[in-house]
Amino acid sequence: MIDGVRISPLRQIPDERGKVMHMLRNDSEVFIGFGEIYFSCVYPDAIKAWHIHKRMTLNYAVPHGNIKLVLYDDRNASKTRGELQEIFLGPENYCLVTIPPMVWNGFKGIGSEMAIVANCSSIPHDPNEIERMDPFDLSIPYNWEIVHK
Repeated sequence: MIDGVRISPLRQIPDERGKVMHMLRNDSEVFIGFGEIYFSCVYPDAIKAWHIHKRMTLNYAVPHGNIKLVLYDDRNASKTRGELQEIFLGPENYCLVTIPPMVWNGFKGIGSEMAIVANCSSIPHDPNEIERMDPFDLSIPYNWEIVHK
């Protein structure tokens, strides 16, 4: 597990009308601050990667569809520098993934329907504090293809 990344199981409360899916409360131990919440929709097999935030903490949950979230630690002073982490998210593995600043991240839609990735970020979006890289850039040692074992 990458240093500083937190995975918190989230509650789903079903009843005969549907369900309530919790995400993040301001009294949670992972809550840092509220900047904005937005939803990133990703089609099956589409990849949205790589990006890194200099100051923003991300809080991802996937209430609809499924994704493969991939993290890469390239922080010089980190004890987990060079590590990759894969997390499969969706209603069956409904959890909050908290990603600290300076951890590369990206995700791929998996399954047969569009996924909705909710992000409750610690600060509002600022194009000056984000860096992007092509999903197939070899400086991150990751292959997005499906692995058949």
